[in-house]
Amino acid sequence: MDYTQLTQEQRYQIAVLKKAGHMQVEIADMIGVDKSTISRELSRGTGQRGYRANQAHRLAMQRRQLKVKQSITAEDWRRIDALLRLEWSPEEIGERLRLENRRFVSHEWIYQHIYADKRNGGNLHTFLRCQKQRKKRYGSNDRRGKIPNRIGIEQRPAIVDRKGRIGDWEGDTIIGKGHKGAIVSLVERKSIYTLLGKVERKKADLVADMEIRLLSPFRDRVHTITNDNGLEFASHQKVAEKLKADIFFAHPYASWERGLNENTNGLVRQYIPKSRKFATVTDAEVDFIMHRLNHRPRKTLGYRTPYEVFFNTRTQLTGVALGS
Repeated sequence: MDYTQLTQEQRYQIAVLKKAGHMQVEIADMIGVDKSTISRELSRGTGQRGYRANQAHRLAMQRRQLKVKQSITAEDWRRIDALLRLEWSPEEIGERLRLENRRFVSHEWIYQHIYADKRNGGNLHTFLRCQKQRKKRYGSNDRRGKIPNRIGIEQRPAIVDRKGRIGDWEGDTIIGKGHKGAIVSLVERKSIYTLLGKVERKKADLVADMEIRLLSPFRDRVHTITNDNGLEFASHQKVAEKLKADIFFAHPYASWERGLNENTNGLVRQYIPKSRKFATVTDAEVDFIMHRLNHRPRKTLGYRTPYEVFFNTRTQLTGVALGS
């Protein structure tokens, strides 16, 4: 028989049987392993106070972890470094490597790698995404005026809540410093596929035109849009007519009703903070952010990307980082 990895319970049995005076051959027969397994276990796990199960198991786990770490090649770490610089989280990297049948590296090892790099003066830690809690307004009084022919979220079909199909979107705007300029943000609920477009002013006609421009290429995948309750979406009927879609509105100050949209806006803010003047934000930069978000594996999607789910395809991402 080959050498067998023992469980902690088996190590307890070995300690008890050895203390009772049994020979190695007898112990092996009693717990169902080869005698070479017992011989190697006793030689590795016996300390100054003899063979103790807890100590032996801890030493075995340390050896196993070291073996795993040593099996990660320099090329693996270069690939991981490249993915970290794409602002993927260690968990996203580890699970995506597993999904693409590459060498699996746990997120704990990746974090240790990042901290070691930091101690050596490296900058990998600067690419970790750190999301701050954003304060939200909650209230019952809406002083922003009325949206004509508004249809509330309570009338939205139940299928939208179930996220059982592609084609149900959430819409919002991200406002620039000093309330100058805005980015229209649209997120598809099932795939988390994100569309972003910059407008010079937060006016209803400009926002409507941008929604139409962003969604028109996917007209057959637009069933509903659930917008924020802001007046910038007052031209919703124009959008509904152009896209043949049903448009609904969240309740005032109820951002949780568009949770995906709110979370996506937070991710965009990591690239464009509130202190940034939108006059300095280019369309190319907005496209870059959109690409980053759509090609990042997500835990809620089983570590597939929004792009893969939206277009029902598979891509190789961990190889692209190294050009392979």
